[in-house]
Amino acid sequence: QEQLVESGGGLVQAGGSLSLSCAASGRTSGIYPMGWFRQAPGKEREFVATINWSGGSTQYTNSVKGRFTISRNNAKNAVYLQMNNLKPEDTAIYYCAARFSRTMTSNPYDYDFWGQGTQVTVSS
Repeated sequence: QEQLVESGGGLVQAGGSLSLSCAASGRTSGIYPMGWFRQAPGKEREFVATINWSGGSTQYTNSVKGRFTISRNNAKNAVYLQMNNLKPEDTAIYYCAARFSRTMTSNPYDYDFWGQGTQVTVSS
């Protein structure tokens, strides 16, 4: 059974930084792209960033470009999201996701399994 566990969320003031981690366990040998999504209260889940298997290709939603960095360590079956210059509008539950296809995608419905989420709150 594949499992993703996020950590690193919390409360931070605007302009501050947080680093999220996501550890994968179970049948991880077939995992290719991994991604981060977020969901704010009353809103749909939205794409934040994704990274391919090698880590050589990344994609970001426009609102986080230049502020967030996604990375991965395949030896540890982990993916990370470094978030700098945080804004109140970044407040949401952040979810890690993985898929068994090589193609990178920003569509949450294309991902095969998900973590339970970690809360990020940015105060103004």
